[in-house]
Amino acid sequence: MGAEPTTGTTRGLRARALILAVPLCILFAYITVYGDMVCKSVQIGILQLPPPAVGALLGVVLLGQLITRLTGRRLLEPRDLLPIYMMLTITVLMSSRGTIEKLIPPTIELNYRATPENLAMQTFAGLLPKWLVAFDPKGPPKQRVAKDYAEGNAPVQWRLWLGPLLSWSGLLVLVYTSFLCLSVILRRQWQDNEKLVFPLTTLPLTLIDDAHSRSFFRNRLMWTGFAVPTVLYLLNGLHANFPPVPGITTRVVINDWLTTRPWNQIQYTPINLSVEAIGFFYFLSGDLLLSLWLFYVYGRVFDMCMVQAGYPSPTMNAHNPSCFSGYQSMGAHLVLLIYLMRVAWPHLKQVKARAFAFRTRIDDGPEREVITYRMAVWGLVLSFGGALVWMRQAGLDWGFGAVQMGMYLFVICFVLGRLVTEAGVLQTETSFRATDFLVMFRAQPTFGARNLAMIGLLDIVLARDPRGLLLTNFLDSQKMAQDLKVRPRSLLLPTIIAIVVAFVAGSYFFLTLSHRDGHVNLYGYPAANAWSRMSNAQAAIEWRVTNPPLTGTMFIYGVGVTSALVFLRAAFAGFPLHPLAYAVHAAWSMNVFWFSAFLAWAIKGFILRAGGMKLYRRLMPFFLGMTLGSFTMACLWTAAVIIGRVKGININPPMFGFD
Repeated sequence: MGAEPTTGTTRGLRARALILAVPLCILFAYITVYGDMVCKSVQIGILQLPPPAVGALLGVVLLGQLITRLTGRRLLEPRDLLPIYMMLTITVLMSSRGTIEKLIPPTIELNYRATPENLAMQTFAGLLPKWLVAFDPKGPPKQRVAKDYAEGNAPVQWRLWLGPLLSWSGLLVLVYTSFLCLSVILRRQWQDNEKLVFPLTTLPLTLIDDAHSRSFFRNRLMWTGFAVPTVLYLLNGLHANFPPVPGITTRVVINDWLTTRPWNQIQYTPINLSVEAIGFFYFLSGDLLLSLWLFYVYGRVFDMCMVQAGYPSPTMNAHNPSCFSGYQSMGAHLVLLIYLMRVAWPHLKQVKARAFAFRTRIDDGPEREVITYRMAVWGLVLSFGGALVWMRQAGLDWGFGAVQMGMYLFVICFVLGRLVTEAGVLQTETSFRATDFLVMFRAQPTFGARNLAMIGLLDIVLARDPRGLLLTNFLDSQKMAQDLKVRPRSLLLPTIIAIVVAFVAGSYFFLTLSHRDGHVNLYGYPAANAWSRMSNAQAAIEWRVTNPPLTGTMFIYGVGVTSALVFLRAAFAGFPLHPLAYAVHAAWSMNVFWFSAFLAWAIKGFILRAGGMKLYRRLMPFFLGMTLGSFTMACLWTAAVIIGRVKGININPPMFGFD
């Protein structure tokens, strides 16, 4: 493949972008930590297109346009706005579920929840390296550092926290390097060759590009769409603070209505109205929308049929779906990995040639890629190997480390990255871990005590909840750079700075907030997640867990169904069912968004039948406005809670459709 023309590409990074972005990143690290941990019901940092980043971009764009109108000088260009937005996105994702909320709790939670009765400290005394936790692994339960963190009203003992944070940062740097290298390798194939739509770039591109943003802000349909979530969340916010004000129900749990067998065996199934998701799903193809909600319903029906047939219905060890659906999803992920690698093989062969030779036809210069393919390939190899060495030093055997890191990076994150770039799903959640793959072949207690302890920690920090996945941010940023004719290599320095700032600022705000208010009084998920994984590791060490039934059968079934879907879509151009939707039908993200996918499918189908593509294009600003309005309200309610706290006023935000 020859080089594509790059005429019109602008120059790279300007200092003004960093001067503006760094303080904004620090500010929004605080807002994100506060919004997630104190506001609780907002959860502004768990979406792959995070509301604070979009809200900040909107504010910067409007400010820039105001300055231009007043002075006649254009202060910020797309080459400035793109790195600012990218840095803010990285900061918000890392300050929330992407890093901080999963990194800090496992370094302390075990000690605080340990008691003489549960024997947690005795079980892990010789298994946890001192350099990975803030407490003394061989000491008693509820040490001072743990009580200060959990119960609050105490200063941070930084000398006890800096060691574990720096130790874990070594692994995280290697993981993020792998993400960056993988995104560079995949970018051209997914963007240029397969023409994926990258739905999450639509709104930020509209705001950044002057040619679109001016007409976008003047469009009445956009403001009409903006008003829909504004009214909804304003009304529900008033109801949350003044109950006599009527509210609008946005979530109904079907399980509350199903009380007889086999219906009462259905997994958690909410009907969740997510206005922002409807806005994004409008831009997806009809077959993908159909598949997203149809396969979700299929999974629920399949589970009930298995229960009716007399099989028990345990959930996946670390996730909410049944083992029947979870192992089907695992099989689907592996088939999709093989299929997508096969489709990309001509491109991958050129990447390989560029990595091992100096003269090839493929162009990977600064006008095309963030780093060269040689750097990307060797960076991926070395960072993967470095992660294995880190895990071995922490006590994990080489084989377990290879499976843990290999499945996390090349199966789970790879497919989730594809899901976001093609399907625009706002959350990257999976339904299985590498451990679930291994237990098809051997009992979990046979892994060995030290391996089980380290797998528990790694599950918390990486695999258990991969929301906030930086891989998708790297892919989206590179796509936006190409569309805006911004030099891709100019994104490298802002990426590095954003990761460092997000890690330092996010850790600081998370720890100081926990020590001030007491972590037990904050949002409970991060602590519960850490404790549940370590409790499971303890149960496995004590031989109190058994392998779930039919794991291999469901895995093979998932392989067969996905293979059939891949074949049918290749053989018949109009085949309506998409294998990506089947692969994620059991993930938590579909609990949140399946009903919105159904509504978007119905609405889009009606619009196309009523007015064709002309009406579809005309209404695009309306649906973008819905998403922008939702994100703006999330930011405003978070700001109201923060300001209210300063003023001594307790403000309750409404429930948003983010989780």
